[in-house]
Amino acid sequence: MGARGKQRRSRMSLSFIADLAKWGDRPALVFSGQRVVTYRELGERVTRQAPSFRGPRGLVAIEAELSEHAIVAYLAALTAGHAVAMQAPKNAAAGSWVDAFDPDHAFRRIDGRWRTEQPLRQNGSAPHSELAVMLSTSGSTGCGKAVRLSRENISVNAASIADYLGLTADDRGCLILPLHYSYGLSVLNSHLAVGASLYIPGGSILDTDFLEGLAASDSTNLAGVPYSYELLEKVGFRDRRFPRLRFMTVAGGRLSPDVIRLYNDHLKAQGAAFFAMYGQTEATARIAYVPPVLLAGNEDRIGVAIPGGRLLIENESGAPIENDGVAGELVYHGPNVMMGYATSRDDLCRGAELTELRTGDLAMRHADGLFQIVGRMKRISKIAGLRIAHDVLEAALERRGITASVVGDDAGLHAFYAGSRDAEEIRRFLAQASGLTLSHLKATPLAEMPRLASGKVDYNALNMAARQAAANVDDDNGGIEELFAQVFYPKRVKRSDSFVSLGGDSLRFVQLSIGLEKALGQVPDAWETLSIAELSAEERRETATRRIGTDLVIRALAILLVVLHHELLWPIPGGSAAMVVLAGFSLARFQMGPLLAGDGLAILRPLAQVLVPYYLIVAAYAVAWGEVPWASVFLVGNFGVALPETHGMVPYLYWFIEAYCQMMLVFVGLFAIPQFRRFVSARPFAAGMSLLLAALAARLTLPLLWPIGNRQIFTLPWIFYLAVIGWCAAVAETAKQRLLLMTAGTGAFLFFGLYEGVWIGTKIKYLLQIAVLAALLYLPRINVPRWAAQLILPLSAAGFHIYILHRFVPELLMLPLQPALPTVAFSVLSIVGGVALGLVAWLGQRQVLKKLAEWRKRELRPLRSLGLGALRSALRPL
Repeated sequence: MGARGKQRRSRMSLSFIADLAKWGDRPALVFSGQRVVTYRELGERVTRQAPSFRGPRGLVAIEAELSEHAIVAYLAALTAGHAVAMQAPKNAAAGSWVDAFDPDHAFRRIDGRWRTEQPLRQNGSAPHSELAVMLSTSGSTGCGKAVRLSRENISVNAASIADYLGLTADDRGCLILPLHYSYGLSVLNSHLAVGASLYIPGGSILDTDFLEGLAASDSTNLAGVPYSYELLEKVGFRDRRFPRLRFMTVAGGRLSPDVIRLYNDHLKAQGAAFFAMYGQTEATARIAYVPPVLLAGNEDRIGVAIPGGRLLIENESGAPIENDGVAGELVYHGPNVMMGYATSRDDLCRGAELTELRTGDLAMRHADGLFQIVGRMKRISKIAGLRIAHDVLEAALERRGITASVVGDDAGLHAFYAGSRDAEEIRRFLAQASGLTLSHLKATPLAEMPRLASGKVDYNALNMAARQAAANVDDDNGGIEELFAQVFYPKRVKRSDSFVSLGGDSLRFVQLSIGLEKALGQVPDAWETLSIAELSAEERRETATRRIGTDLVIRALAILLVVLHHELLWPIPGGSAAMVVLAGFSLARFQMGPLLAGDGLAILRPLAQVLVPYYLIVAAYAVAWGEVPWASVFLVGNFGVALPETHGMVPYLYWFIEAYCQMMLVFVGLFAIPQFRRFVSARPFAAGMSLLLAALAARLTLPLLWPIGNRQIFTLPWIFYLAVIGWCAAVAETAKQRLLLMTAGTGAFLFFGLYEGVWIGTKIKYLLQIAVLAALLYLPRINVPRWAAQLILPLSAAGFHIYILHRFVPELLMLPLQPALPTVAFSVLSIVGGVALGLVAWLGQRQVLKKLAEWRKRELRPLRSLGLGALRSALRPL
């Protein structure tokens, strides 16, 4: 907008109070019973009352009851040149934040009558000349922090709202919102600015005569907050006809997209429009709106900036985000941005201090130019590597028909909900929507949600309730904490951490399973979701059997099959394929949190456990042959770009290590795409099945596009679909999903094994994967004798070490003995020795980590013994 247009708009709106009388006998305020106050009468009453606020420029506190007395006083105080603090009515049962600013005058009910109290103070500093209105933040009533709004803020925002709503002097708005709330005050200002009238029913939506009064009032528009629409549904608003109703608006919080769609469709059928809007008190009232013609299909958006304003998305460093679909803080520029905050009388003397409003809302811009709020920066918890927006969880529950308010911190979340649903059901829904574990989630039913005077949920009250409900943690047992510290070294662990929150992987899962079994006897189901403190509180339970995950049994059997396959003359393939399936299964089960958070480093960091010993072998190979196997150094030997015979790569035995690392890079790359993360977060199984289709397509087209012969069986495109099947098995939750995956997986395995397979080993390999998939889907845990568990768990935990070291036994350590031993004896010793060598290496690694963890604990103990006072003393010179 040009300078001349901006100046014209400012002059127009600054004069709307002085020009009240110009609208003559047109109705200004209409009350229940059809009593009317015309603009002429309103102007006269304002002129008569203005002198009652005599004295130099000061601050007038007005009890903002929804009545003509409060409205006249508000306009009169501004006419007299004062700043106005709009205070909640006494019946709002809230403390007065206005008293902190030492008002010079007050207008309120005293003994049932409206009176002006003045002067309340003498010789106070005058408010800044531009200060017009002070409002408590977000319509709350119990704090001493206020928003300072200038005359330009008030007037320009009123004109802008009237502009995009198309308000004219023929309109009549139904005013049900409190005047001490910025949204309610803006409804008043925007209508007065164009000579429109306001119907003030003076009661609640739930009053029996509300709908009748609304119909008789000839109102052309109705403004409400989300709670207002909840009440409108209770009184059957959509069952009535309001022929004069031209549009409805909503702001002041998030209204369910389903409700927006409901009212948009209803109003369109009546020839009316629905405006979904977004605003903050700090921007006077309104910041954005969705043009009604664009609302269908965009019910979850806040739309575009209001006339005269501009919206930006910025990252944590304050740099603009130019790309669509990337979340950042929503920043607003416009002439309605407040002057600043105030906490004391002295603050009223300050001028405008802001040129932009950092809203504190997380938002993204879509390709169509519409903005969408995806969460609140201060209503975000970071748990298990995931940034969880409380608003998103509320919306997810809302889609299931559950009205809930979510609060929490970085330790956990608590949902307070209305209705009779089971709390455990709510927790399961939250777990599905957030990717968190049940140990992070609590749910409590409430008969009635606590609300502020504005109708918004009182999250402060809910936070207090959540803190009071938090269970005391038993800190007596530190043995399990030490076990976690050992397994996750060098990462520091806290008692609030769990296996999942620490980003545990499949190798650590088995190691901890063994340690917890020794500490607790019977390890509780889903122990990986329990915090260290919760595990420490578990009582030791001795049982004759041990309940373990079927995936651990499969892992142990798979590594034995690999060893047998590499040694025997009659190979039994399928072990490596099962390990690929388990790789995808474990990734989805244990590391979904970091993936959904886009934290690729959390996924790649554990690869050090794989790559350090792998590169030691590569280095030894290079020394032995005097040539660096570059294909293996760059982890591409499995693609056949070099040959082991020419020492350009290590033997094909290690293809699995290279393919596994490539697989992790592919998953990290996919989850670096925000759209893919959102797809997986919203519909994990559907996303997995879509990825499976793409992976199967790659598997079928690779031989056509890249004919590299038998070496193709070691390449990532050849085996990636197996990992995706494992992934889908981990996220399949319903019987329908499990059946669909079982059918698809069986079909793929039968095709590759029976139709495409050319020898009996191929058929065995793929038929075996059908059993693996069925076990993962339908038999997640199994009871085994304790002695069997003591064999299975170490084999499973040491699987990687066995894989990379088992061929050292027959091809290096036992090679001199081969001529002297019978073939059967040599093979048996090779198999047993290969497994044993891997187990020894695994046990050695455990001991090293244990010593390092103990060393760290000894180093930290002196620091912990320092008292808080000593620590402060040590820091004071800094």
